[in-house]
Amino acid sequence: MTVCETTSLEAPAAPTRRGSHPRAALGVAMLGFFVVALDSQIVNVALPSIRRDLGGGLSGLQWIVTGYTLMFSALILFAGTFSERIGAKRAYAAGMILFVVSSAVCGAAPNLGVLIAARFVQGLGAAMITPTALALIREAYRDAGKRARAIAYWAMGGSIAAAAGPIVGGALTQVDWRIIFYLNLPIGVIALLVLSRVGASSRQPRPVDWTGQISAVAGLAALTYAIIEGASGGYGRPPIIGAFAVFVVAAVVFLAAQKRGAHPMVPLDLFRSTHVIVALAAAFIGMVGFYGVVFVQSLYFQQLRGQEAFMAGLLFLPMTGMVASLSPLVPRVSARFGLRVPIVGGQALMAAGLVALACIPRDTPIWVVAVLMIPVGVGGSFTVPPLTSLLLDSVPAQRAGTASGVLNMFRQMGGSLGVAGVGAVLAAQADFITGLRISLIAVAVLVLLTAVASLTLRHVPHE
Repeated sequence: MTVCETTSLEAPAAPTRRGSHPRAALGVAMLGFFVVALDSQIVNVALPSIRRDLGGGLSGLQWIVTGYTLMFSALILFAGTFSERIGAKRAYAAGMILFVVSSAVCGAAPNLGVLIAARFVQGLGAAMITPTALALIREAYRDAGKRARAIAYWAMGGSIAAAAGPIVGGALTQVDWRIIFYLNLPIGVIALLVLSRVGASSRQPRPVDWTGQISAVAGLAALTYAIIEGASGGYGRPPIIGAFAVFVVAAVVFLAAQKRGAHPMVPLDLFRSTHVIVALAAAFIGMVGFYGVVFVQSLYFQQLRGQEAFMAGLLFLPMTGMVASLSPLVPRVSARFGLRVPIVGGQALMAAGLVALACIPRDTPIWVVAVLMIPVGVGGSFTVPPLTSLLLDSVPAQRAGTASGVLNMFRQMGGSLGVAGVGAVLAAQADFITGLRISLIAVAVLVLLTAVASLTLRHVPHE
């Protein structure tokens, strides 16, 4: 996950609120982003071990991943409004408590159903933590320069967590997969203790778009259910057809609420800009590719190539390590060549990596497979920051917060539906490799289509 904040004017430093400790606010924000990013990656390499202990098929493994990202994507905009209503500090505390408690339930889950339900609650906690963490930084650092440095540290914590997730998950799974969830408990407790040193947050009476929020959750959940469960038992069954129907009805209700509601969650006039539509589509498809690869390669390394969980985690290190080390180059490339070059180049690189992974022979050395994953991760990391900058510059300044929230929502939706879609293709094929190849080629085609569309992007800052 990447969040960019742009400031056109730097105001002189304002005094910090009484009782506030900027470093405490930054520490809390970093810890929050760390556990949220960690849990989006750490669970993948543990999936085969979870299935051995709790049972379930491929659809159950998909729900373990998508339950988290589904709630994250569906509720992140609501969480931002909720944060403003009760104050960022209280909202962060509520989100972290939910996250810690649900992590404990995940670790103690006696069966797959309880684990999946707890992952849904974890996603709700993550959705509440993410926007409130940034709000705490915004409140604690009044000076624009210091705030920019604080946000850079905040983003670094997420990058470290994303890079370390597969390795830490693999190492802990060697002992017991339940530890990957218990790991969140001490981190969450430390975050809550540090939070006590952060000053009280202001509150703003912001109305909630309940119709839009409920229809968004219902629609995304129904679509995800139909994709995942339909693959194993057939898409013509009444429950699957009913789920698709619920999605259509929910989508219609959501669009009507956004068009006619007094306080829409996602103002539809935001989509009048072609730049906004292309940027959101590219962000969505990029996360389909990244999450889809992490999910399918975790299964590939362990189930098909017989690697232990820890070794499977290590095989992700070339990709995640290169993402972490090359990410600082993205702003320089954007400044030198413009935003369109890293956006289109990153998508082309990701598509090339996806095609390479799909076309390799079955007996390809395992280290070669790990190296071929690098273009997928690096390509994705090169597109997100310039896409974010272009999106924020394409809307009025007063819409920047909404546009940023919508971008994060689309990215998390892409991750959720990417795992669902790739898993559905795997389930529909008798041979794992055949399913892997079909799914990766399909995602590569989608990435190339958004790359072509991105050629139309022009960086014209909104006045």
